[in-house]
Amino acid sequence: MALSIENPKPETEAGLNDIVALVADGMARVNTTILSRTGSDVAMIPEVANHLIASGGKRLRPILTLACAKLCGYVGDGDVKLAASVEFMHTATLLHDDVVDESDMRRGRVAARIKWGNEASVLVGDFLLGQAFRMMVEVGSLRALDILSAAATVIAEGEVMQLTNAKNLETNEAAYLAVIRGKTAELFASACEVGPVLAGRPEAEQAAARAYGMNLGIAFQLIDDVLDYGGTSAELGKNVGDDFREGKITLPIVLAHRKASEGERGFWRRTLQQGEIGADDLGTALDLLQRHGALEETVARAHHYGAQARAALDIFPDGPVKAALNGAVEFCVARAR
Repeated sequence: MALSIENPKPETEAGLNDIVALVADGMARVNTTILSRTGSDVAMIPEVANHLIASGGKRLRPILTLACAKLCGYVGDGDVKLAASVEFMHTATLLHDDVVDESDMRRGRVAARIKWGNEASVLVGDFLLGQAFRMMVEVGSLRALDILSAAATVIAEGEVMQLTNAKNLETNEAAYLAVIRGKTAELFASACEVGPVLAGRPEAEQAAARAYGMNLGIAFQLIDDVLDYGGTSAELGKNVGDDFREGKITLPIVLAHRKASEGERGFWRRTLQQGEIGADDLGTALDLLQRHGALEETVARAHHYGAQARAALDIFPDGPVKAALNGAVEFCVARAR
């Protein structure tokens, strides 16, 4: 089956132009690798995989893998295979998440589970994970394999923590940050860390790249939390308000619930805990979040983690790659205006 990969949408690239340009050659090779590794004699596998992979997306995680390798002077093709592995891990997670969350949309398209069913989505996600680990082994770096395989475990733990915290209005900020460190930021951190590992750079630089990715990933997820209430379906690639309808306790909810009156807490219990959501309740939720400054406070937290990401790069010499990585931070936090 002939497959194709569309380029990320230009309007999403405003803050990423520099980093995209710097790794364009590498990303072309990553895309070729992705296409070759989604091939299978089982026709449904490339059909389901391509449905999501070819739907766009910024491919920020593999871009970061290539950029951090470039920042550290790596020469070779291991970064391409690891970048493709990172994208496969991310795609597998999305396929699995849509089943768990019963999502209808992903990246502006009908979710794969709607078109092919939950079983196919889970199994194709497993196929992509298998291909990711095959590529990691081919690279021949035991340390890189250890980092990314450990990330797979941490991501799963984060997803289970999120499932445990679902509908639990007693979730505090520390517990929520633990969830997003696992389910989102860990892959950002690992994607960045393997670059200096491949380049044989000192442990201090490896740790700095990891810290950059971790803080960037937290900032990215916090902005996603805000956009679920104040963004658009085009920005999210899914329906606005999905987190609310699924009873997810994200940071804006944690902050608003902490300041809520007893009547407001009753609203949150009815909608998020009991799942009794009326046609106007999303609007009411947004009003409460705005009343208590929860969205603005979440954006401020994202800016804090963005600043931490930029500070982590201080160990590296100034240059176009470092500047582009800083630009990626600006892109992530500027999505909520």
